[in-house]
Amino acid sequence: METIAVALFLLLAVVVSGALARMSPVALPLPLVQIALGACIASVANLGVELKPDIFFLLFLPPLLFLDGWRIPKEGLFRDKGTILELALGLVVFTVVGVGYFINWMIPAMPLAVAFALAAIVSPTDPTAVSAIATRVPIPRRLMHVLEGESLLNDASGLVCMRFAVAAALTGTFSLLDAVGTFLWLAIGGIAIGVGVTWIASVAKNWVSQHFGEETGSQILISLLIPFGAYLLAEHLRCSGILAAVAAGITMSYVEQSGQALPVTRVRRSAVWDLVQFTASGIIFVLLGEQLPQLVTGAARVVGEAGHHDPIWLVVYVVAINLALAVLRFIWVWTSLRFTLFRAARKGQNPYVPSWSLIAAASLAGVRGTITLAGVLTLPLTMNDGSAFPARDLAIFLAAGVIIVSLVAASFSLPFLLKGLELPPEPSQQEEEDRARIAAAEAAIQAIGQAQHHMGEGRSDADLYTDAGVRIMELYRQRIDGRSTTGKEASLARKIDEIERRLRVTGLRAERTEIYRIARARRLSDETARKLVRELDLLESRFATR
Repeated sequence: METIAVALFLLLAVVVSGALARMSPVALPLPLVQIALGACIASVANLGVELKPDIFFLLFLPPLLFLDGWRIPKEGLFRDKGTILELALGLVVFTVVGVGYFINWMIPAMPLAVAFALAAIVSPTDPTAVSAIATRVPIPRRLMHVLEGESLLNDASGLVCMRFAVAAALTGTFSLLDAVGTFLWLAIGGIAIGVGVTWIASVAKNWVSQHFGEETGSQILISLLIPFGAYLLAEHLRCSGILAAVAAGITMSYVEQSGQALPVTRVRRSAVWDLVQFTASGIIFVLLGEQLPQLVTGAARVVGEAGHHDPIWLVVYVVAINLALAVLRFIWVWTSLRFTLFRAARKGQNPYVPSWSLIAAASLAGVRGTITLAGVLTLPLTMNDGSAFPARDLAIFLAAGVIIVSLVAASFSLPFLLKGLELPPEPSQQEEEDRARIAAAEAAIQAIGQAQHHMGEGRSDADLYTDAGVRIMELYRQRIDGRSTTGKEASLARKIDEIERRLRVTGLRAERTEIYRIARARRLSDETARKLVRELDLLESRFATR
């Protein structure tokens, strides 16, 4: 009963944090508000939450990684694959080695293997945290795609590096050859399992749906189970459950393009996954704040063992690690840019040369978040001989401090760096959207014409079907005409579309208000009211997101 009460209290805290973030006069990132709320809770109540690493890792990481892979823009991922791989793989190794040695030099009480583990776990970036910061000054779309792709892949590489470092700390040995072989097995096996589990589950559920009908609740539940199934199977076979969850998400995005799920299933499933992401991320940050007092106490003890008696050294350590991360990231981004420009010059190209402000923004946009916290909490509690894992509390505190400081630093620096920044014009997606809408409208006209002929054939009221078909096809032809124009006509057509959208939304809201008024007057059943309101909600969602 106590565990259930704590879980419900954490969910309530996530709800309250969202309200506080919206009420704040200063645009604070939601993760910072959640951490602060968790710290306030810890100051007035002891929830007694004991974070068991394996359970914590299993509950939170698979769905978050799966959703990242599912929703990441694939065109941006493949277009900038070279840059993304350099950041997601090369920068992670560069960070682990550089920051690991730096931490061990700065804190001799922390063994080198543990320092490498900490460096590995603070190397992954969090696009969700960057998006929260970018609400005031939008991050350029292409840069955001690079950051999203980097975070998707460096989650896996960083956590795999941490796994090797922890193994070295537990056994006291490390073999580069064994590490390379193990990494290949972890990576290839994890990716194959993630792809296989998603494909098999999708084929099975589609077969059942085609032969026996589709049940929306079951379809949503299957999507929730896939990341856990892929993760558990991969871990059971000693592969990377992290990569399995990521690969499962990417595969899911391709499987979904078959369009076999019912529209209502897609709508409801998207809402459920939005809730899962908001809840899981929120609980992690609230737990971080709730654990801070205990982490500070344990970290202060380790600092005392290192020869310092003033807890202010904890702040010094956190700031120093953040500076090291930012400097190494800046060096890597600048060096990578030099190589890119050199290759372009050899090909006779004249590429855009980013300003120092953009390079600095790309460096500071490497905000740490959910994955860093979830990963560091999985550090073992004890060594193989039963003794306490060295400097575990200090490592968790430093990782938490890196998250907080990186959020604060990016929150205040990115708006300044990106404000007024001149960037090359990005290719507009309006043209490809117009082409797709025209093609879809033409396909609809053809299908309606065939259906109209088939439905009215041999019937005495065939003219009714003809009239209905003509009216619907005329709407599609108007859409084609509006999207086929160019220049000033296209601009005018889009302006008319925008006016029509606003008027449609106004009308839909008036419809909903009237339905509620009739329902309150008991002149409409609750079931019918809910049905009508849902139809209006779906229509308004369509127009509101255009």
